[in-house]
Amino acid sequence: MAENFEKLECWKSCNELKLFIRQEILPKLPKTERFELYSQILRASRSATANIAEGWGRYHYKENIKFLLNARGSVAEILDHSLEAHSWNYISEETLQEIRDKSDSCIRLLNGYIRYLRKQNAEQ
Repeated sequence: MAENFEKLECWKSCNELKLFIRQEILPKLPKTERFELYSQILRASRSATANIAEGWGRYHYKENIKFLLNARGSVAEILDHSLEAHSWNYISEETLQEIRDKSDSCIRLLNGYIRYLRKQNAEQ
């Protein structure tokens, strides 16, 4: 297991997605969305990395997996909010595709880490 959550590839990938959201999406949303879509996508992006960190801190495989599943749900939520932003023409097709690519990477890495932890748990 990694010496801290910042070393986890899934955390790094989700953090990269979070930074992309903050730099490329949030500034493009209109002020009328400040307490709606803006707030939702910001919270989901924060939740993904926070759940990975919290799960890592639990030191029990089953608890860690539970938080990783929550992180995976947050990444899916980011994609859903991004689809909405695109449908309202707040973001371009290219930006949406970049979010899809980053989300897919996050989910692949999360799934791999979940598989690893389930295997470790089964071997105990």
